[in-house]
Amino acid sequence: MASIESVIEGREIVICAGSGGVGKTTTSAAIALGMANRGFRVCVLTIDPAKRLADSLGLKELGNEASRVDPALLKAQGVEPENGGELWAMMLDAKETFDALVARHAEDAEARDRVLNNRIYQQISGALAGSQEYMAMEKLFELHSEGRFDLLVLDTPPSRNALDFLDAPRRLTQFIEGKSLQIFIKPTGLAARVASRGTGVVLSVLKRIVGFDLLADLSEFFTAFSSMIDGFQDRAKRVSSLLADERTSFLIVCGPHGDQIDEAVFFHSKLVENGMNFGAAVVNRVRYRLGPRQPKVGDLTKRIASAIDDEDLAGRLARNLAEYDVLAVRDRKNIDRLTGALSGEPVIRIPYLDTDVHDIAGLCQINRYLFTDEDERVQLATN
Repeated sequence: MASIESVIEGREIVICAGSGGVGKTTTSAAIALGMANRGFRVCVLTIDPAKRLADSLGLKELGNEASRVDPALLKAQGVEPENGGELWAMMLDAKETFDALVARHAEDAEARDRVLNNRIYQQISGALAGSQEYMAMEKLFELHSEGRFDLLVLDTPPSRNALDFLDAPRRLTQFIEGKSLQIFIKPTGLAARVASRGTGVVLSVLKRIVGFDLLADLSEFFTAFSSMIDGFQDRAKRVSSLLADERTSFLIVCGPHGDQIDEAVFFHSKLVENGMNFGAAVVNRVRYRLGPRQPKVGDLTKRIASAIDDEDLAGRLARNLAEYDVLAVRDRKNIDRLTGALSGEPVIRIPYLDTDVHDIAGLCQINRYLFTDEDERVQLATN
């Protein structure tokens, strides 16, 4: 089975997608580190609120601009990137990214400030962003357009529905083109009556309650935003095109449990349906079988007892190993089902490690499995 390096060869964007809690952040960081070590200038993006990525890379914090990982930290773990390879990282700030998008499409500084300083915009800008998923793609598009990096690795937002990420550009376009927004931008009929004398009485009451002129703020916001619509529509379409571009590859990250495998299979089918480029599935926390047959507890107890001279402890260890083998068989069956559903596309198995991955050393351990073939992975996991 192929290594991750061969899977993403020639790609400029790698998107690690899947449900929450399956190791997407760790996988993204490990891939970025591994490719930087091979001479690429790489940036990994995350919106992980727990800041695990910053911790794992030895950074105090991450912001909405890329920060370089200190080469001295990498060298301390035996990582010395060849040919000028560099590792950068950032954590997405959806609000800041949307503010920058407004500034980019504003006709002038006055129009920009009218929107950014508007109280309506400040309250609903998160919703206008089409969720964190769209802002993640927007930042990715921005960095890719700048051409500063050889490879961008995106750790997609944690979501109960991974398809939200694929739909984000379309949802933003639908919002902009929707009737709810057009009513305010081009007021006719009902919207025109909002400014009527009777409604004005209601709004005056609202003003006393909320402390500001709601109608004036709404009018100012939608008037200023209307001049930016064409730019937003064009940008959303270009972002959507980037998802399907041949330079972009999707990796599905999952665990070996049945429900996680089901989600991975479903997500893969949607990637294919939407014309996206699938690279491989990465299955984390896999239990590898330690032998070809299920161990017999009695025989195993005798073998262990002869080595440690403690029959009670030997019995407990033997039962643990037998239970481990049952779980390993289950994992193998689930992964076989995934491999069959992917029609032979690469599936990379990362074993259940003894400790959590929380630093560069842990990422290097993950890369021992990501950047080698399946035969070597099996040897590493079972020896």
